[in-house]
Amino acid sequence: MQITELLTPHYEVAWLPWAVQYFFLVGVATGAALLVSVCAFGQRGSAMQRLLPVAVLTLAVSTLAAPVSLLADLHQPARFWHFYAHFTPWSWMSRGAVLLPLFVVIALAFCAAWWLGKTRWMRGLVPLLLLSALSITVYSGAELMVIRARPLWNTLWVPVNLALTGWLAAVGVMLVVERFLPAKLRPDASALQVLRSIGLGVAGLLLLVVLAWALSGVLGWSPSFNEALRLFSEFPVWRMTMLGSAVFGAVVVGALLRGRQRLNASGYTLVLGLGLAAAAWAFRWALFMGIQGVPKFGAGLYLYHMPLGGDGLLGMLGVAGLCVALVAMATWALEVFPERHPQTA
Repeated sequence: MQITELLTPHYEVAWLPWAVQYFFLVGVATGAALLVSVCAFGQRGSAMQRLLPVAVLTLAVSTLAAPVSLLADLHQPARFWHFYAHFTPWSWMSRGAVLLPLFVVIALAFCAAWWLGKTRWMRGLVPLLLLSALSITVYSGAELMVIRARPLWNTLWVPVNLALTGWLAAVGVMLVVERFLPAKLRPDASALQVLRSIGLGVAGLLLLVVLAWALSGVLGWSPSFNEALRLFSEFPVWRMTMLGSAVFGAVVVGALLRGRQRLNASGYTLVLGLGLAAAAWAFRWALFMGIQGVPKFGAGLYLYHMPLGGDGLLGMLGVAGLCVALVAMATWALEVFPERHPQTA
């Protein structure tokens, strides 16, 4: 009898759950930035302007929380300094060290202009905010796309999918956040219908992108699609995470389609918003964490068990708590200092 032993070395994952939180929050931030840029030019009392307060609050919270997750993913916050002391312009991470602080400053400046009621300042910042948001969208997607060792990531479809799912999550977060705004700043039924239409539009684009990605794989233009099929058939760890993300996303988008007459129900918008955000988060979990259980080369599996401490479950709960705290502080400030921001009624 011949006995063959297969030994699988233990590898640490390259991306911790902190990365999932960062890419989720930065996607929400860019989606909110695009929406506030449009809403800033809405006529007084219009549905678009009624969406401005909730879009600004979403932008402020996600912009502040995203860098916290990024610094935590670097393991040592002082490591962030190395990007400036040893700048390497050919690295997307190094470029991001410049682009992200610029985005944070511009986004918070826009939020401050809204708070102070400076409409001209807001509109003047819109071109900078749009350019900065698009630069973050490109840089965050390119960080994955350039990794050739993972054919699934090494494709232009990855940054496009990350962008669209992030913007869909922004719609979901707004549906959750709007219920905590003061009554005078909450979007009315017509504004919520506009937000729903935006969500459906983004979901439609996402479906077209997925179909185009599949078609490019069938035609042999995209090795990424064939790699996804291989992973799905050979590795249960990828199959479970991807199936869960896809099914959950389809259910939530279906609820969005049927929600025209239910958006006035606060419970429905809360569940729908949480569902949209969770679907986008689950997609990132499958993309970042699920794939890391699959070997880059050779046979076997990379064994990974999510820790319960700061690099795992506790860290994710901490980021969620930070977002809740930021929303609570912002809504408290809006209640206490109502004269500091423009009325939209």
